[in-house]
Amino acid sequence: MAGTCRSDGTDGLTGPVELPGGSVPPRTRTVAAAVPLPLLLPVLLCALLAVAGVGMLVAAARAPSPPPSPPSSAADDALRAGARRPAASDVGVPVLGRSRPTALVIPRIGVRTALLDLGLNPDGTVAVPPLGRDAPAGWYRYLASPGEPGPAVILGHVDSARDGPAVFYRLGELRPGDLVAVTRADGGTVRFVVTSVVRVPKQAFPTEAVYGATADPQLRLITCGGAFDPGRHSYRDNVIAFARMLPP
Repeated sequence: MAGTCRSDGTDGLTGPVELPGGSVPPRTRTVAAAVPLPLLLPVLLCALLAVAGVGMLVAAARAPSPPPSPPSSAADDALRAGARRPAASDVGVPVLGRSRPTALVIPRIGVRTALLDLGLNPDGTVAVPPLGRDAPAGWYRYLASPGEPGPAVILGHVDSARDGPAVFYRLGELRPGDLVAVTRADGGTVRFVVTSVVRVPKQAFPTEAVYGATADPQLRLITCGGAFDPGRHSYRDNVIAFARMLPP
C-alpha cells in the first residue's frame, strides 16, 4: 500500500496505514542510523496522501487532467543534482538546533501554509494532513527540522474530489533556483533554494536520495503526481522537490 494515494470513492481518508514491525522510530538528528530506510518508505509515502477522492473523480469515471509536474525523463540527472552529499568541510551554511517548523512559503507557486506535526498514531498508523479546503501541509517530525543537518521532509496533498487543487497542487511547477522559506517555532526563518524537481514512479521511489543523511540542512517537498490511474483511483507517480539551505 505504500505510496498509493488511493481513493475509496469518498472525501475522507482511507483506512490505517500499516508499518512493518509495528515499531515507532525515535526522534533523532542522525536520520540514516536511527530510522531504517525500508521503514521510512511506507511511513512517508502512505502519509503521502492516502487520500480518498484524491483523483478528483468525475461522474463519467474518467481520469482527471494531471497536476503540473516535471518531465520524468529528467529524473535521473535531477536526483543526482538534488541529493548530492557534501562533506562536512564543504558545508557553507551554519546549522541550527532543533525547532519545529510552523509555516511554509513558496512564492513561485503561491503557497503560504501553516505546518502540522506529522508522526504516528497510537496504533502504529501514520498521521496525515487533513483533507479539506485550505488544509495545511505537514512536517514529518521523526526526521530533521528545517535548519538541522539532514533532510527535513514536508508532505502535502495534491487535490481532492470535493475541494479540487490542494496545497501542493502546483509543486511540479517549481524549478531550480526557486526560493522556499520555512518559519520555525524559535522565531527564526530559514531559506532554501530548490536544486531539482523530479517525478518518479511510486514503485521506483528514490528512498536513499530522499531520506539519506546529509551533512548540511536540506529540504524535501513531496506530493502525488503524474498520470491518474482510474482503475486504482490513484496517481501513478510522486513529485519531489529537493532544496538546500541558504546562508542567513
